[in-house]
Amino acid sequence: MTTTMPRPSAPRIGLTLAAGALVLAPALAQAEDAKPPATWMEGITFGLQLEAGVTANTKKTSNNFGQLFTDKPNTVLLSQVLFTVGRTIDPKETGWDVGFKLQLLGGTDARYTHFLGEFDRSLSGRYQFDVVEANVTVHAPVLTAGGIDAKVGQYATPIGYETIDPVTNPFYSHSYIFNFGIPLKHTGALAILHATDMIDLYAGLDTGVNTSIGNTGDNNKAIGGIAGAQLTLLDGKLTVLALSHIGAESASLLVPNAGKYMRYLNDIAITWKATDALTFVTELNYIRDDFAKADGGGIAQYVAYGLTDTLTLNARAEAWADSKNFFVAAFPGNQDFTNAQFGKPSGAFSAPKGGTYGALTLGTTYKPPMPSAFTGLLIRPEVRYDRSLSGVGAFSGKKDAITLASDIVLTF
Repeated sequence: MTTTMPRPSAPRIGLTLAAGALVLAPALAQAEDAKPPATWMEGITFGLQLEAGVTANTKKTSNNFGQLFTDKPNTVLLSQVLFTVGRTIDPKETGWDVGFKLQLLGGTDARYTHFLGEFDRSLSGRYQFDVVEANVTVHAPVLTAGGIDAKVGQYATPIGYETIDPVTNPFYSHSYIFNFGIPLKHTGALAILHATDMIDLYAGLDTGVNTSIGNTGDNNKAIGGIAGAQLTLLDGKLTVLALSHIGAESASLLVPNAGKYMRYLNDIAITWKATDALTFVTELNYIRDDFAKADGGGIAQYVAYGLTDTLTLNARAEAWADSKNFFVAAFPGNQDFTNAQFGKPSGAFSAPKGGTYGALTLGTTYKPPMPSAFTGLLIRPEVRYDRSLSGVGAFSGKKDAITLASDIVLTF
């Protein structure tokens, strides 16, 4: 990758709807309570999920700067048609177990989520196609009582709090951290060692950030890697997920010897379920690019309060710094993000100069009762205020911007 790098917490197989707007940890809590299937084949699930939304901007602008997936103002978007088939590893399994996941996405989100070298030019319009996940998972009862869970193939990154799957996010719009401070996907292998009931250790090797394999899939032919840990404390009410990705991400078309310039992406997500109704999530992020000699990073604070079984109030306050004006950018053209990752000319643009961006987002998640033919429905209206904390006219020449948005997520 070159300028920006948009990332999901630990991915899940299947499309089960979370009870609230926030997912407290990457564990499969619902699966733990479910009765295990009688046979391996009976454990295979199929899912279909649709997301559509609109973001209104009162200013005369063609781009909601600071937002990638919701970048088109005053336009109804079919963000995702997400199809999933897979088999989740039984979390109670004490022996060997094998699962898999294939997840395909169509919609406007695919402009930003796809792997380099896969379907790069399959569609040139606003609606594109993407393979989100294609992997095999194995549980090995070795080394510790909890064993090791390993994943090989293509998968959503475990780094960060927000995810590609909208069901596991509190808002339609994404944070600056998700858009510019973490990866989205990897091609490689990832292992999680369940060292104790409280400690999980992560380690993996991959081809880089949002890259696949081959001459076009890995834009600098350099290996990257993930390392970190998760702590689970207070009987699961407090979790700390700290992960880093290190690898060369500069495009070889732009940078001679691109493979020797490292990019470091570091993220910590702390989730505290204070009461049955109140949840706090704090995310800390730091990124460094050696070639550009640029640093970025910041903090996002989330609060969720469940008023009823069907209504949750959500808030997100964030600040993210990009002093060298290297990471935060907009991609108005449908192929601009792909071209920028490859190091090719694009219509991408950034603010007049570097600075620090802040945003406050308030919203609700409404989950009405649904007929048995549907797994669930989410309706998520929000109001968002973005501001340049350093006084840069990043938002169509202005220092701030207000957007009103809402999406619906229907799961079958």
